[in-house]
Amino acid sequence: MRRVLRPGGRLIASVQHPFVDYLIQDPRPNYLATTSCTDEGTFNGESFPMTFWRRPLHAMTDAFTTAGFRLAVIGEPQPDPAARELFPDDFDDCVNKLSFLCFVVEAPPSIAG
Repeated sequence: MRRVLRPGGRLIASVQHPFVDYLIQDPRPNYLATTSCTDEGTFNGESFPMTFWRRPLHAMTDAFTTAGFRLAVIGEPQPDPAARELFPDDFDDCVNKLSFLCFVVEAPPSIAG
């Protein structure tokens, strides 16, 4: 991604919060390990496997900085209040639990020579 992003360009990425599985699974997975896990998803009545990668926060930030990005924002977004109308039974649960991290990273500006 760094190679194709323009100098000064931004990449916005959303990932599952690294604490989610650690907080809800029993037994707790090793937070510091990078591992994959597969869960079943359902869309339009059909189920399918979804593979996720668990990695600690430092592994994600290190990957961005090693690739030459500058970390501009690391955010923990909350659902839009308008979602309460669409998901009235689940909204409060979503607001009170960790879900995602959003990264905004920037490619360094080009150096005029």
